[in-house]
Amino acid sequence: MNRTASLERSFSQADFDAFAHVSGDNNPIHVDPEFAARTRFGQTVAHGALLCAVLRGLVEELVPGGRQIRQATQYSAPSPVDQRLRFDAEMVAENGSVARIRLQVMRLSDMVITCSGETEVEA
Repeated sequence: MNRTASLERSFSQADFDAFAHVSGDNNPIHVDPEFAARTRFGQTVAHGALLCAVLRGLVEELVPGGRQIRQATQYSAPSPVDQRLRFDAEMVAENGSVARIRLQVMRLSDMVITCSGETEVEA
């Protein structure tokens, strides 16, 4: 069984718009570049749920078919449009059929962690 899974990717404005359409989260910080330009971020930023969806795919690589029991994430910095991000999931403990997995998203331009947390998944 793999202990780590990772990938690198960026999100375009079209990605943010599509996620907003599917999720119903049309907060202008995600979908309105003119509005976002006037905020402290200066541009649109990813939905937290979008980041978690990518992380969930990595969790699936570690525990195929696993049932998520719990997840806690924090968003310490923005994940801006068109910036390369690295997504990491690392299995840090196993207790019977339950795996505890550390989650992280890092902006590669400056190595800042934008999202961190952990999840528990039952095999």
